[in-house]
Amino acid sequence: MARNELHFFGGFKQAIKQVAEPRVTTEYPLQKRPKPPRLHGRHVLNRYEDGMEKCIGCELCAAVCPADCIYVRGKDNPEDEPVSPGERYGFVYEINYLRCIHCDMCVEACPTEAITETKMFEFSFTNRADAIYTKEELVVDDEGRPQQLPWEDWREGEDAHTSAWMRATSPSGAADYEGVVQWSGERGYGVRAPEGGQSANRDDEATGNVSIRSTAQKKIPVRFGGKVR
Repeated sequence: MARNELHFFGGFKQAIKQVAEPRVTTEYPLQKRPKPPRLHGRHVLNRYEDGMEKCIGCELCAAVCPADCIYVRGKDNPEDEPVSPGERYGFVYEINYLRCIHCDMCVEACPTEAITETKMFEFSFTNRADAIYTKEELVVDDEGRPQQLPWEDWREGEDAHTSAWMRATSPSGAADYEGVVQWSGERGYGVRAPEGGQSANRDDEATGNVSIRSTAQKKIPVRFGGKVR
């Protein structure tokens, strides 16, 4: 038999080899794998610890958005019941998720850390109107948690950490400030722990940081052929 013809059995060898390998298939959506720490999901509008909104209606997020999916209109704060600590607040805030590319540039542009992106990305729509999130749907509740809408699929704990908090840990590339908290506290959380970079000044448990290497090496039991392996 010619040497080239023996290559035919190489496919069988590879298939048999995979039989002994650990299963990597998960029963989604019943079971979910840990999400990357910097995953960009749907946005939330945060509030300060006293309940005031962080958005000041500056429209910088709308200006920097490359997909032109954010629409913001500011309004002067009422003197008797101010909505935000500044002179203005976000009176209208809409995000069109049919356009959004989750680039996180709106988060980087926000001067008050008002808008951040969560790890919640599993949502679908049956009409175009549902794809346009309004301010009432984006702002967090009294406990600082995102509002779960009927067409969103996320479980308890998936909203615990947003993806935007790795920014501002080393402003302007100054390594001396890495891990130094520079943002204000927020509703339901207080002052968040900073996400560590290349230094040892990090708290993965507090920030929900999960190593991709440890996740890939972790054997997750799955059901295959009626048996759990």
